[in-house]
Amino acid sequence: MEKLRWGILGAAAIGDRAVIPALLASETAELIGIASRDAEKSRQKAEQYGLPKSYGSYEELLADPQIEAVYIPLPNHLHLPWTVKAARAGKHVLCEKPLALNAAEAQMMVDACRQAGVHLAEAFMYRHHPRTIRMKELVDSGAIGELRSIHGVFSFYNTAAEDIRFKADWGGGGLYDICCYPFSAARFITGAEPEAVTVIAQFSPAHDGVDMMATGLVEFPGGIGLTFDGGMWTHGRNRLEVAGSKGRIVLEPAFLTEPERDGFTIYTQDGERQEGPYGANAYVCQADQFARTVRGLEPAAFPAEDAVANMKLIEAALTSARTRQRVELS
Repeated sequence: MEKLRWGILGAAAIGDRAVIPALLASETAELIGIASRDAEKSRQKAEQYGLPKSYGSYEELLADPQIEAVYIPLPNHLHLPWTVKAARAGKHVLCEKPLALNAAEAQMMVDACRQAGVHLAEAFMYRHHPRTIRMKELVDSGAIGELRSIHGVFSFYNTAAEDIRFKADWGGGGLYDICCYPFSAARFITGAEPEAVTVIAQFSPAHDGVDMMATGLVEFPGGIGLTFDGGMWTHGRNRLEVAGSKGRIVLEPAFLTEPERDGFTIYTQDGERQEGPYGANAYVCQADQFARTVRGLEPAAFPAEDAVANMKLIEAALTSARTRQRVELS
């Protein structure tokens, strides 16, 4: 297939750490350039990665007809305006999670991209990894019996004063940044939307009042629950367990993986067995799937509305944490 020509809006750390190397490694992608509000910074980034172009503004990149798709790693409060601008410029959009600050904003982004005829995807890279797909196949096939419960933990410890995750108006906090992973995983595994959520959280006045640590229960149809905890005030953990009537599947590490550690363990009445490792890069898998969808070779792995549904759950979780009450989702 013809390679998809990408541009990046912003010089965020996630680009350096994962997405830029993945786009450069992908056989479906051609990374053209990077934009920053600081022209010298974008020039240095382009030189660092051997990119042919750099841009001194996001508008300049969006005006370039050579760019077909953009990756948006900007702070959460900027996802809506720049996704809409990218869509109006005719660019396909891969936007960092969570897609927006709330479900209403997420729906506006979906509508703008649909109206412009461009593809929109939320950058939950782990969902495109072959391990995740295989795990879902095993659950659906009854390999662990009837699904009973899901438990996910994802955390790290960080109190850096200038971290954007500590800016409430920018969509900061652990529920936005990291608990969204087990939320999306549970929705994917169950194939259903939650009925209610109950969360207890620790908020830090020293960090703009954002939630630093959260623990909770997400209720799904059929009495299935996701128990989770995560945030930015706890020793690093990264684990997902899917329990059934006849077995369980454990992914550890779960959401961020390395090619040599991207297998998982299945426990059943017959004993324990390993699947993998797969040796895959989730970010490359994400880029490849995005490109194949844009080129019309396969449907989107997840409809854009999936991100709206995940935002509804994040909103309800935040409300529950702030009010200390169970919140039902309509």
